[in-house]
Amino acid sequence: MDMLLAMPGLDGVDLRARRGGNRFAEPRSQGCCTWNGSDKLRASRVRQCAFQNFLAACTFPSINLMHSTMAKRKRENVGQAGAAKALKMRKPADEVSAAPKKAAVVKAKESATNGTVIANKSKAPTSSGPAEAGSETETTTVQIITGSYERVLHGFAATIPRSLTTGQQDGSKEEAQKPKVDFTDTFLFNAHASAIRCLALSPLSEETSKVMLATGSTDERINLYSLSTAPPVISKSQPKLPSLNGASITENPKNKELGTLLHHASNITALHFPSRSKLLSAAEDSTVAITRTRDWTVLSTIKAPIPKPQGRPSGDTAGPGEVPSGVNDFAVHPTGKLMLSVGKGEKCMRLWNMMTAKKAGVLNFDREILTAVGEGRFGSGEGRRVVWDKEGEAFAVAFERGIVVFNIDSKPTAKIAPVPRTKIHQMHYLPSESHQSILLVSTEDGRVLLYDTTDTLTATNEGTTEKANKGDIPLSKLVAQIGGPGAGISGRVKDFEILPISASIFIVITGSSDGTIRTWSLEFKELEADAKTEEGTGFTAKQVGKLLGTYTTGTRVTCLKAFIMTGTPDAEEDEEMPDQEEASSSDDSE
Repeated sequence: MDMLLAMPGLDGVDLRARRGGNRFAEPRSQGCCTWNGSDKLRASRVRQCAFQNFLAACTFPSINLMHSTMAKRKRENVGQAGAAKALKMRKPADEVSAAPKKAAVVKAKESATNGTVIANKSKAPTSSGPAEAGSETETTTVQIITGSYERVLHGFAATIPRSLTTGQQDGSKEEAQKPKVDFTDTFLFNAHASAIRCLALSPLSEETSKVMLATGSTDERINLYSLSTAPPVISKSQPKLPSLNGASITENPKNKELGTLLHHASNITALHFPSRSKLLSAAEDSTVAITRTRDWTVLSTIKAPIPKPQGRPSGDTAGPGEVPSGVNDFAVHPTGKLMLSVGKGEKCMRLWNMMTAKKAGVLNFDREILTAVGEGRFGSGEGRRVVWDKEGEAFAVAFERGIVVFNIDSKPTAKIAPVPRTKIHQMHYLPSESHQSILLVSTEDGRVLLYDTTDTLTATNEGTTEKANKGDIPLSKLVAQIGGPGAGISGRVKDFEILPISASIFIVITGSSDGTIRTWSLEFKELEADAKTEEGTGFTAKQVGKLLGTYTTGTRVTCLKAFIMTGTPDAEEDEEMPDQEEASSSDDSE
């Protein structure tokens, strides 16, 4: 019926009247009707006409709406087909343009994993560990951390071009165009309420790009931090931060504080990570605590005995009526089963069994040992530092103005007495497979002395020709020196670090009390004796090492740690994330 009413040929004919047999002609127009006939039929026809007009009014809009909906769907299908066709034609070009970017990112990640990052022209050169030399764009990035009397924990990265360490530079370039060490501030923490005494870094791991840092202070606290091992990358999205000393600032949100340990009751004196799972800490309360890093629970505490008072030694800082006590330093054997410790007011060295956390023995310093290192009648006679060599076959104990080297049987084999006599602050063995007996010592007069502990002299004192008496401890040979008055450096070297960047090249980082951090490069060939060169003593000793760069912290440095940044920079990943998010949002909308 609806379809018939919609047909134009039947617009003026009443179909119901024809079905009923009525022969009256009933022409009508849409919306009004006229009839010729009786009044009885007129009312029924009026009702039928009104009903038909109602049906027409309801039917025609629905049909028009249906036709408009179908046309709209057809247009949408045609548009989607055109968009799909255009996307299909554009896809190969997009893949070709995206392929070089993806290949560059993959190449950068692979290079960083192998220890080197090739610097781009659009970014500051960032880099990592050992790699082949010969290209000026290859760099080594070193993270340096310093503690100070001003309670400030300062971290900055030094980007060292490989051409500086290898000496392969282009002599035709001007001084301004030659590669230089670039220093970048990475973090600055107001760590403690008083001076920072010691620092410790956990061993690096290939499984993670984080390293743990522990700081000890005279406020009886140990602060813990998590640091990123990825070289700093200049961000394009973040504005450049202002700096007072001219160095750039590259903040890394992954450098953050973890918490504080409060299990010591006195000043913290030494910290050490024998592995990533354990932290050892010593304090002036005569205890050494062993802490598990998984949940920072104290597993065991080694208690050293408090010495009996024997007068007031010079340089003692104990209060009136108090006995000088506490652990000055400790050193864990490379196997992790033994530990040596030296303490205040004790003229001895203690050996501990790390498997049972109990005392294993005591070695007293006799008069011969104390005399060899210049500890006289009024000296304290206590050991200040202790360190094992790389193989664990020998160890060295540092006193105030001298060092004694012992073998594994605890027998003295050599002594070190700097000329002129000066105070000793720090010592480290050279981390080398071929020169394991080279011991580096920092002094009060700004020198870093290199001694060969296996090559001894027959003289009793350095620079003299006196015959050695029977039973005297032989003197170690002075190989060379770094810095000192001969190089125009007179400030005391409070602490230093040695980092190997290749089999024969090392980076020596020294921290002075005046806040100056100096970076040196040291090669094995410089340590080889030259027959034409006369051996010097004291300030006239052979100068080795090349000064690469100098950085001023503005604080009085008390301790220093450093490591080579071998992590993978994630700047490219961060830049790609917005593109991926936009692509995913467009897929969801479709």
